Amino acid sequence: MIEHELREQICLIGRLMHNKGYIDATSGNISARLDANHILITPSGVAKWQLTPSDLLIIDLAGNIQGNGNISSETPMHLACYQNRQDIQGVVHAHPPHAVALTIAGIPVQQFIIPEAIVFLGAIPTLPYATPSTEENSRVVQQFIKQHDVLMLTHHGSLTVAESVWKAYLKLETLEHIAHITSTVIQLGGAKRYLTWAEVEILLAQRQKLGVSQPGEIDVFREFYQVA
Repeated sequence: MIEHELREQICLIGRLMHNKGYIDATSGNISARLDANHILITPSGVAKWQLTPSDLLIIDLAGNIQGNGNISSETPMHLACYQNRQDIQGVVHAHPPHAVALTIAGIPVQQFIIPEAIVFLGAIPTLPYATPSTEENSRVVQQFIKQHDVLMLTHHGSLTVAESVWKAYLKLETLEHIAHITSTVIQLGGAKRYLTWAEVEILLAQRQKLGVSQPGEIDVFREFYQVA
């Protein structure tokens, strides 16, 4: 995708995130890889529903900005993703209400009740709390992003990555939809049936066929399953 189309797409994603209630005010941020050494990223202090293509900033992977503008304080978190995985082409950070509420309640988003959550999102870890916009937060993200496409940041928000910024956004939609269902199930008294490990293995095989599995993820899922 050429740069001006990528700028338009990021602006569309910003409007969708706001309209669907995944962010408020000037929160959240979106980025996309331009080339091996540069990314487009949303600026600080601009409501995402008001973004225009010219608002987006170009920075290199060391965080140096081209031209003028104020980069988001969450930029290091985005850079940690691109620096650690060459396959990542887009990063979306949001504050989806149901998903964040589950982290506050100490409930994992990954409950092994919805097959699509496993196939399309993979294992979803809830990271140890780290103050937003700090080096500590970036270090925690760096540790987990190597094996995961979806991260929950405790008391804070979500981080989704993919081979395009659009697919990273779609993972956010799926994440919040699943979190909403999970919250509703809990309110109704909890799940009466969970997926068996044999059923989970079939879903993991589907992920592998789709080419979206991560190295060693079956061990990660097995550990998650034992905890759940």
